[in-house]
Formats: sequence, C-alpha cells, structure tokens
Amino acid sequence: MPPRLVTGASRTTETRILTVRVGDSLDSHLSSYALDRDLAVDLPTFKGAAGEVGELSATTAATSGAGVRCRLILVGLGSAGPAEVRKAGAAAGRRVRGKESLVSVHIPLAHAGAFLTSLSLATYAFNDVKSLSDGIKQLETIEIDTKAKWSKLAHTQAIIDGIFLARDLVHTPANIKSPAWMAAQSVLVAEANGLKSRVREERELEKEGFGGILAVGKSSRDRGPRFIELTYAPRGSAKWPHVVLIGKGIVFDTGGVSLKRPYDIMIPMKSDMAGVAGIIGTMSTLAVIKPKVRVTALLACAENAISGTAQRPSDVITHFGGSTVEIKDTDAEGRLVLADSLAYSATVLKPDVVIDMATLTGAATLGLGRQYAALYSNNDELALELEEAGMASGDRAWRMPLVDDYRESIRSDIADLSNASSGGVGAGSITAALFLQHFAGDYRWAHLDIAGSGRSEVDAGENIKGGTGYGVRILTEWLAKQ
Repeated sequence: MPPRLVTGASRTTETRILTVRVGDSLDSHLSSYALDRDLAVDLPTFKGAAGEVGELSATTAATSGAGVRCRLILVGLGSAGPAEVRKAGAAAGRRVRGKESLVSVHIPLAHAGAFLTSLSLATYAFNDVKSLSDGIKQLETIEIDTKAKWSKLAHTQAIIDGIFLARDLVHTPANIKSPAWMAAQSVLVAEANGLKSRVREERELEKEGFGGILAVGKSSRDRGPRFIELTYAPRGSAKWPHVVLIGKGIVFDTGGVSLKRPYDIMIPMKSDMAGVAGIIGTMSTLAVIKPKVRVTALLACAENAISGTAQRPSDVITHFGGSTVEIKDTDAEGRLVLADSLAYSATVLKPDVVIDMATLTGAATLGLGRQYAALYSNNDELALELEEAGMASGDRAWRMPLVDDYRESIRSDIADLSNASSGGVGAGSITAALFLQHFAGDYRWAHLDIAGSGRSEVDAGENIKGGTGYGVRILTEWLAKQ
C-alpha cells in the first residue's frame, strides 16, 4: 500500500524529516529542538547538498508538559531544482524504508509534490507473495508539517497511488498475471475511478481481425489474449480533444520459437507488460487530475509462449486494417500487438493524439541506459511537450530520429512489412518505431520505448529491482497541460 499524505504534523511524531537548501541556516531549522550533541551528525559539515543526509536525536521544545524525544533526519535539497528535489526525496525514503510507519516532513510546499513522490517511491516494497512474517515494514503515513492548505495534496497522492499500482502489476508473478487477470485488474480500476471499460476476448478479436494480438496470444491456449479498452470521458467532454494511450502487455515473454538466450535474460520477462502497467496507473489518476481531454486506453495483453500453436518465423499475419506482416523473429512480438492497437486507433477512434508505450527493444536500453525512455514522434511540438513533461516529472525521455533511409530494412518480399529488420542496418529501436509508424496513420503520434526505464536492475534511489512505474508521471504531467 502507498503511504497516505496528510497535512499537519502531530506533536508526538517520533521521526521527523527536515529539508535544508544549500546556504540555509541550520539554526533556523533546529530552533524548536534541544539536540543530543553527543549523538548528532557533525553539523558544521552538513551543507545541504542534494541527497545529503544527516541524522541526530533531539527533544522537541516543550510548550506544555514534557518535550518529545524524536529522530531528526536532515536532507539536503541542493538549490532545489526538480531533479535535486527528487534526489533528496529518494534519499529520505531510503533512510526510513522498512523502519518507520509514520514520519513528518518539513518542506516548502512549492517542492512538496516532487519530494514526497520520490520519498514514497523509495519506500516501495512488493509484499503480496511474502509470508506475513517476512514482509518489509511499510511506511503508512506521511505528515506534511504545515498549517497551510496544500492544493496539490490530492494530485500528488493520486500520482503516488498510480505508480504503486503500476509497480504492483509489474511485480506480480506471471503464473498469476494472465491476460485475463490483467483484464480483471483493469476493470477494477475502471470501476473505482469512474471509467468505462470493455474487454475483447479471442472470439471477438478473431471476428474483428486483430491478427497481431491473436498471432502472439495463440501460443498459450489456456491463457488467451485480451484487448482492453478504458475510457475517461466525463460529462460535457464530447468536444474535448481525444487522446489515445496504447500499452504493450506481454505478461511473460519467452521469445517464442525464437527463444530468448541466454536463459537468464528471460527471468525478468514478467515485466514485459510495463507499458500497460504505466497506462493503467495513469488512468487511475484521471478522476483526480481532471485533464481537459478525453482519454482512451488500449491495452493489448497476451503471453508469448512456446507451444505447438505458437507462431513461426516465416509466418505471415494480417493485422487490423489489412496490413500484412512477415514474421522473421517471434521475439519481436510487442510491435505486433501494438500494430493492431495503433491501426484500431487510427481507423476507428480517429484521435487527436496517440501515444504508445512499450518495453519494446533492448537497443533502447543499449543506447540510453535505464534513466531515459527513447521517444519517437512524427510531430515536433508533441515531442517537445513530452520531453518537457519528462524532465519536469522525473520520467525522462530523449527524442530519437525516425530515419527514413532505414525503412527499407523492414520491407518484406512477400508481405507489406517484416517484423524484424534485415541488411545489417542495426538501429533496432529506430526500426521498431518505423514499423509502428506504419500503423499510426497521420495522427499526431509518439512512441515511448521504455525497455530500459521501465525496469530497474538495482535497488537504489527511487527504485527497487524490478518495475519502476515509468509512464505515470510523464503522462499525467503532459495530460494535465492539455
């Protein structure tokens, strides 16, 4: 469970986080406390650098009765730029993770949203499949030490909740997380947040011609694919711009017949639905964020398994809308489920903007590591908006080129396209984006390849090993400004 944010700090709260900017006087921050100097951090050396942490014991000044013994955690904000505030929040969260259920935070409200989000994320733990005795202690409540009304409290809480939801979905084991289970979770989120929902199962997908989702999903006959549609359309929104968010939801990816190897790269592949997870998390915030756009989420969920019914290299499939694709690599399956979704969006929904998000290519991770998503777009204005939303929110994205000369590498001799490039062109993230662009139509379109940013390999900062919840912050930041 994510921590609850409340305003007003109890006088008896024992763990208190005090934020300090470079150049701030420590005396002003500590004037309400009597310090235990023998247990204190060396205060003269504490400068307030971003992420710097010091700890000391103190007693609150007694206004009536005895003072309260407390643990003070000093956290540096640096010059309080957005990235520095997030770094500070994560450092504070690391200091209390697994140790405290209640903390108070003293921070200027202008920086509270980013700080508290990062603090909360740094305390995340997935305890759902642990025994009760083995779970990590959860931070339950964060008191914001202010008497003022904080207008962003509900907004910040919604984003924290959305990211925790996305992380929970990613961390859920694949033997639980079937496409049907993902559909059920999506419907629950819709019901809880005033969204409309529709789930297409195999028979409907066959009838309507979703050949890409079916080609991947037929590999797991008892865990068939689902195509989930969630809609945010509050009363009076009929004339608002329409945004479509599309997510890749491969609940486990073996690579299919083109088996992943070495085998250990398959172990984290329960996270191959992180695109869908981030979009579900985003949709869960909209009733609170209240963007002035209609939003439709298209979630393409399937398992890429090995079986006698799995697709083969050299197969040709027909996507929604009629385009044909030759399968050269069954481990390039994510683009197949996205292609159906993009074609459906372009031909049926006809949106103003479409953004897809997927753990699509290892090439994106090689190029940008795990701190940035690879961003592709056919529209300069949209690309800039998303880059700015990423920098402001912490879900960073770096624009990559759609190189027209590389299109020839995804041509097929027998079909309209191939799902894998040939001719030694390399640039796997770019050619995957070019493949998707074929299905996106002429609408304003952006593609976020989150193969790197959607999963962390280290337990540090905001993240534990596993799902990061990437997408919730950048998408809510962007949607709120439309």
